[in-house]
Amino acid sequence: MVTLFSPESPLMRGLSRLADIMILNLLFIVTALPIVTLGAALTALNFTALRIGNGECNAVTGDYLRSFRGDFRQGNVIFLLLAGFTAVLAAWYTLLPTLPFGATVSFGLLIVWYVLAFTFATTAIFVFPYLAQFDGSTREVLRNARLLSWKHPLTALGALALSGLSVAITLVVPAAIGYGLFWLLFGFAGIAVANGFLFNRIFRQLIATATEH
Repeated sequence: MVTLFSPESPLMRGLSRLADIMILNLLFIVTALPIVTLGAALTALNFTALRIGNGECNAVTGDYLRSFRGDFRQGNVIFLLLAGFTAVLAAWYTLLPTLPFGATVSFGLLIVWYVLAFTFATTAIFVFPYLAQFDGSTREVLRNARLLSWKHPLTALGALALSGLSVAITLVVPAAIGYGLFWLLFGFAGIAVANGFLFNRIFRQLIATATEH
């Protein structure tokens, strides 16, 4: 008979899952603090979050550190590439009003900027979960993340909306998230686990298709 405080009760499973998320959040914050390791930290965060979502995570710290070490170089290289492209987009947007173009050309360049920015954002949301789940060269990871974002736009938009809404609430109504306490305790990992449920469905299909071939 499963009692309220039995290890198999919904209450205890929920508390265990919450504890895993809090541990994962702490690991991410500590390993991401140097900034230069943020790419590896994001990869390890998504790797562990995907395993938590699949029910395959038996040791949060072990899974996290295994991914952090294994994808350290590639994760950081990809992060630097994404950061560089972000800087290019930011410079483009900032300098565009100062360029000596007519209204029509400026408007056209702005439309191009929005298309590129949207494509970049939907690709970036897939990059680290994909790297956490599959092996491949940096070019393959970036290309496949882009293709997945095109093939599954609703998933990309859902993941972006969850992340963006959390940041927006933090900036607009900081009291709603305890003035940063949400992020300190479980915010990063909680969002990664929530997004992981969306990504896991797609990744299972990819794995099944690869197995058939």
